[in-house]
Amino acid sequence: MGIIKVENIRVYAYHGCLKEETKIGSDYKVDLKVTADLQKSASSDQLADTVDYVFLNKVVVEEMAKPSALLEHVAKRILNRIFKEDQLITVATVAVSKINPPIGGDVQMVTIELTEKRKVGAK
Repeated sequence: MGIIKVENIRVYAYHGCLKEETKIGSDYKVDLKVTADLQKSASSDQLADTVDYVFLNKVVVEEMAKPSALLEHVAKRILNRIFKEDQLITVATVAVSKINPPIGGDVQMVTIELTEKRKVGAK
């Protein structure tokens, strides 16, 4: 097994429960960590034998572009897609952070983190 991380993916998106958040938007940071069997790619040196981090970044950017009220919902969509579209991934963790959230205080960011394992027999 091995781990691939794509960290500090920066996007501007329109998530939130407040009407203003979905109109004005905000800066977000996303971190993604996936576990997969990397032994074949370590030997073959072939992109087809590993989890492509360009693919991971693409999924994050595309799912972040779809507005949601909750960061949990966005994170779950990201996890669903990566498990559906890449069969090598066995475990994934995604952390979605809203930078400078409008919560009436001096807060750098709020973060939600979800981890899921591939369900046995799921494809």
